[in-house]
Amino acid sequence: MNRILVGPFNRVEGDLELTLDIEAGRVAEARVATPLYRGFEQILVGRPAADALTVAPRICGICSVSQSMAAAAMLRALTGVQPQPNGERAANIAHAAENIADHLTHFYLFFMPDFAGGDYARESWFPGVEARFKALSGAASRDVLPARARLLHVMGLIAGKWPHSLAIQPGGVTRALDLGEKMRLLSILGDFRGFVEKSLFAAPLEKVLEISTPDGLADFSEGKGDFAAFLRLGQELRLDRLGCAALPLLSFGAYEAAGGHLFAPGVFDPRNGEKRPLPENAISEHVDSSYFAVNSSDPALAITAPDSERKDAYSWAKAPRLDGAPAETGAVARQAVAGDPLVRALIARQGGTNVYVRVVARAMEIARLTVAAQAWARALRLDEAFCETPPPFVCGQATGKVEAARGALGHWASVEKGVIQLYQIIAPTTWNFSPRDGAGVPGPLEQALVGVETGDSGAKAPTIQHVVRSFDPCMVCTAH
Repeated sequence: MNRILVGPFNRVEGDLELTLDIEAGRVAEARVATPLYRGFEQILVGRPAADALTVAPRICGICSVSQSMAAAAMLRALTGVQPQPNGERAANIAHAAENIADHLTHFYLFFMPDFAGGDYARESWFPGVEARFKALSGAASRDVLPARARLLHVMGLIAGKWPHSLAIQPGGVTRALDLGEKMRLLSILGDFRGFVEKSLFAAPLEKVLEISTPDGLADFSEGKGDFAAFLRLGQELRLDRLGCAALPLLSFGAYEAAGGHLFAPGVFDPRNGEKRPLPENAISEHVDSSYFAVNSSDPALAITAPDSERKDAYSWAKAPRLDGAPAETGAVARQAVAGDPLVRALIARQGGTNVYVRVVARAMEIARLTVAAQAWARALRLDEAFCETPPPFVCGQATGKVEAARGALGHWASVEKGVIQLYQIIAPTTWNFSPRDGAGVPGPLEQALVGVETGDSGAKAPTIQHVVRSFDPCMVCTAH
């Protein structure tokens, strides 16, 4: 058996290292490490409760709206304030724009360039993929970057700036739009829809969202567009057999408005195809393989105390568990929990998630969110308020659960006399890239890497890159 270290990874947000045991050209065992400590939870302790709206978004520069939404949801639960409908719609538009931008960045700049490298130079499809997706020089980047930048103008209209806006509050958003700004918002979303219908899908979004079976997806792959190009690659390289996992799929629910969610909360079990409600008090975090002192596994009671000398530790990420077991989260979990027939059928075909279905779910979410954002923008009522003022943040325990682009994001806080006493954050990549727990059970990525063929390439095997990137890690959110 040969042990190799893979890292640091390029085209990954933050620091990531893998330790892989290779036997007969395949991964026999994997350990996933987050090697950089950050300590945002300690920064929050002792501050006024409202400071969570200022500090939490600075955890990450690419999903700061998600952190704002989670902090606002936690404070909303603490005070009981009901947000204004306009505020819900506007916050959802900003959140959707950020998550769409993340999905675009992942597809075009992180994931697809791996197929334009020398490992595939002998394939018949390589010249076209290289011309379109090669890092820096590919034609796709010249198309997607202006479209992404234009989409993020939404943040200026709704949130004043991006990242790290203070506009998202427990009672809605602080900035009310006028008629001219609503028209600009609709224009931006319309322009972006034109880009995805021309370049990504080469089809109207209504046609994309009608795809409900693997056969329908196979038919779509025969068309034009960058998504169809990925589908053909996925079929050619059998990406549905790579990076497989059969774990519970977790979603906290996304884009709440008018008392419901665009994507419902819950847990989907790929082993039996059943969905169940999100269980209360079933989330725990373990530190048996983490550089933290042992304390409560309940995130509502835990203290983040670093211990860099801890024996047998190998990561600055904790190990979240759902009912004591690892769980996968992300776009594939959101779509499966929400009952999307295509994603559920792709999961059922292989008995779990894999590289192929993770990327398909992310692309389909771009289509669904673009349509939803346009509907929310049209529904804004400019003669109504955008924000409700909450009562003072006095005392209590509360949790804010939302969905970031990469999956389930939760903020747990305890407040006394308006001051934060405890604060815990479990980010999506903490779930997916968790180390082993006290029972020695590996996290989702650690399980998905087992059995991956590396051949003679070892640490440079493209298969390793594909599996890791299929989860779209954000390591700066992962480290406590």
